[in-house]
Amino acid sequence: MTNDTRIAIVGAGLGGLAAAAALHRRGFNVQVYEQAGAFARVGAGIQMSANAMRVLRGIGIADRVRRGAFQPAYWRNRDWDSGNMRFELSLGAAAEKRYGAPYLLMHRADLHQVLIEAVPGDKLHLRKRLTDIDRTGAGVTLKFEDGSAAEADIVIGADGVHSRVRTLMLGPQEPNISGRVAYRAVFASSLLGKIAIDDCTKWWGPDRHIVIYFTKRDRSELYFVTSVPEPEWCTESWSAKGDLGQLRKAFEGFHPHVQAVLHACPDVHKWALLERDPLPAWSQGGVVLLGDACHPMTPYMAQGAAVSMEDAAVLTRCLEEAGRDVDGALKRYEQVRKERTSRVQLSSHQNEWLKDKTDPDWVYDYDAWSVPLPQRAFARASGG
Repeated sequence: MTNDTRIAIVGAGLGGLAAAAALHRRGFNVQVYEQAGAFARVGAGIQMSANAMRVLRGIGIADRVRRGAFQPAYWRNRDWDSGNMRFELSLGAAAEKRYGAPYLLMHRADLHQVLIEAVPGDKLHLRKRLTDIDRTGAGVTLKFEDGSAAEADIVIGADGVHSRVRTLMLGPQEPNISGRVAYRAVFASSLLGKIAIDDCTKWWGPDRHIVIYFTKRDRSELYFVTSVPEPEWCTESWSAKGDLGQLRKAFEGFHPHVQAVLHACPDVHKWALLERDPLPAWSQGGVVLLGDACHPMTPYMAQGAAVSMEDAAVLTRCLEEAGRDVDGALKRYEQVRKERTSRVQLSSHQNEWLKDKTDPDWVYDYDAWSVPLPQRAFARASGG
């Protein structure tokens, strides 16, 4: 692919910005279009495992991300009431040595800000809500709600679970309602008083769970996220507020450490956990999907953002090696990524990850910058 190839990315989330940063770093002409007018610091933590940190290292920002993040010594899995240990995954220095990159916990907005800064400001366009895509012999035209338009040779749909690009490419796809909701909050850990809690713990209940961890290097900030049966709630929004009384009632009987966290929490958000069926194809006529737009998954493995970033690295590599064969590059990207993302998606859906003794190597040891790129799809698309 030549560096004058025009690449438009729809969506400035973690996956879209990782793709933009990777492509820009390699000299591509890339522009990002985001429907939001500003980026809010929504209360959410995020786990960056070694496979994700390798991607960030490849775009030159891993050290900056690491600076304020918390590196846990372990991820503990405990029974909901007794606190008995089910499985402890060793992290910290041992895991960093094993996988060649650290496992970090942080505020999602801190990671997002570092990614924004990795993309030149003149390449990021806000208030650009996509309405339509027109394909012509000369490329692709993106049309926006404000009446403006943009031309590109390749369009990357990184616009999340409600992807407009996916709808325009493949038609509407109704989500599968799981009947479960996630409550989440980030707040000052000083509100816990003198109660000392684990670095990172998942408390496993019979039909619900809660994950609790620190998001700052100095342990000054705490995060939790839950999964609770609540079939009447179907709002899939990061900004919807939850009811603290309802949340606390849902976790009655859980271990005192869980009770302490929930009673210290001053405010909470909630969103419905919806899923979507696997897609028949990820690309069509110069338009390709990335991250949640093509393989949305439950948060139970903490891999949604990680695999989106892996997508960004692999897609960048495929475009670098493609010459002028856009279609071949996009098919090759899908061939490389589909098996892995489907496996992670299914494993996350089953919600058994780390519940008992688990070998996590197949997830954390993956390197998107060096995984082999098979030639078959590329050759077939080129007529070979």
